[in-house]
Amino acid sequence: MIGKIIAGSSFGATVSYVMKEQSRILGFEGIEPPGVQDMVRDFKDQTLLNPRIKNAVGHISLPFSPKDADRLTDPAMAQIAREYMERMGIRNTLFLIVRHMDQAHPHCHIVYNRVGNDGQTISDKNIKIRNGKVCKELTAKYGLYYPKGKEQVRRERLREPDKTKYAIYDAIRSCLPRCKSWSDLEKRLQERGITTTFKYCGNTDRRQGVLFGMNGYTFSGSKIDRAFSFSKLDRHFSQAQRIVTPISQPRYSAQAVGNLSAAVSHYRSAFAGLFGSRSNSGESLDLGGFGVAGGIILPPGGYCGSIAPEQMQRRIGESHEEHIARITALIRQATEAMLIEQAERSRRIREQQTKKRQIKIHR
Repeated sequence: MIGKIIAGSSFGATVSYVMKEQSRILGFEGIEPPGVQDMVRDFKDQTLLNPRIKNAVGHISLPFSPKDADRLTDPAMAQIAREYMERMGIRNTLFLIVRHMDQAHPHCHIVYNRVGNDGQTISDKNIKIRNGKVCKELTAKYGLYYPKGKEQVRRERLREPDKTKYAIYDAIRSCLPRCKSWSDLEKRLQERGITTTFKYCGNTDRRQGVLFGMNGYTFSGSKIDRAFSFSKLDRHFSQAQRIVTPISQPRYSAQAVGNLSAAVSHYRSAFAGLFGSRSNSGESLDLGGFGVAGGIILPPGGYCGSIAPEQMQRRIGESHEEHIARITALIRQATEAMLIEQAERSRRIREQQTKKRQIKIHR
């Protein structure tokens, strides 16, 4: 959960936006939904109590991770939104909470009047700092998923050159755990249309920098991410080449292997139902080490709670049985995410078909 403060100067435009077609009202106070004009009138009338406030429009979006989709029922999201408002000091005023259903990630919008019911101002001082603090507190309280660093960035909203830079970041992050040398990384990135070139020290053959290119844009490793600077990647490969693979083969109970096999079967079925013919392409994970024949294909672009290869590695202090149980849970979670998306697509298709039939009837 990461709140986004949205600038707005018009209740008319803001309310019209949040009340889009694929939306549901989760809560309100002091206004009369569902008519947009009626709600806008109510919001505007209250601003007359304090005409000194130049911008009385408060608008905050609360996006959640797709990993929490199955838990975020309308009542649950409404409760979190109301508690968020209370902790942010948004109280004793008109507000509207609306859930949007047009994207894969669950999210809602809060529209409120910065002129309170008593004419006092709802302060927006340090609102971004307070927003970050409150979101972290609520994320911890409700056990929600909180992305870190570049995971927070909405890729679909990026423009060039940032769009390409983040595509390269995602590719390196995905490939790196399976690479033990520069040549391994270069080969895997080339398969994704990304070039790798090196900067050398003077006229020597000693490398001192790395550049990654794609779509006509070129970035140094450190510009993509500090963890991808030449020195840090070079250190990563040096350490990877010193790792000795254990000789002993872990043994798992028949029940644990059976649970994993069943989870894999359901995953493959959900994947085929969601992606169809694309199931023959894409990156795969081998499960042979767990005693399960074959592997699973990852959804394209990390879609629907995909499993990162590094998550498959056994953690320090984790027993073999705990390891396979965790992997089974990850696969089940990814399956649930794909089933939710499949159901949502079916619902959208039904709505479109219904609209078409209604149009024909009116004609």
